[in-house]
Amino acid sequence: MYKKYEFESERLGFRLWSDEDSVPFARMNANNKVMQYFRNAMTKEESDQFIKKIMDHFKDYGYGLWAVDIKETHEFIGFIGFWTATFESDFTPCVEIGWRLDDRFWNKGYATEGAIKCLDYGFNTLGLNDIFSFTSEINKPSINVMKKIGLIEGGTFQHPNISEDNPLRPHVLYKIDKKTHDKND
Repeated sequence: MYKKYEFESERLGFRLWSDEDSVPFARMNANNKVMQYFRNAMTKEESDQFIKKIMDHFKDYGYGLWAVDIKETHEFIGFIGFWTATFESDFTPCVEIGWRLDDRFWNKGYATEGAIKCLDYGFNTLGLNDIFSFTSEINKPSINVMKKIGLIEGGTFQHPNISEDNPLRPHVLYKIDKKTHDKND
């Protein structure tokens, strides 16, 4: 089956979402292992609502969280891309790079490969100047990806949308600007 990709990395294709993504995305979002660094797993309805929010974000900003496939098999593996973070903080609003992959595709370098390609696309095609990423301090796998793709640690903060008693509230902040990215290329 042919799928039209907006852009590609060596192994991955980045595209807009289709109706057929709903079932594997819901299954992924219901997986407690995949969602361990989020407040909770999602129901099918919540997952479908999230796809709607993602598509609305594309309409509003011209970029978003792309559905990602393995090009060779055309298998949907999750999302990688950009989100405009608007919660109350000294660094928002900002463009955040993020990813969520089905755990069957972890430890294969897909998040790193895809995030590197998204940074290139963000700086060189979308014309972004700064890209941020953040996650809970206990999310070591995502922190490792942030480091591998060249983001620079910018401190810590308490995520205002997570309750004070939740261990996910303490967050780390990473950032890269176009000049630094170009120098690292």
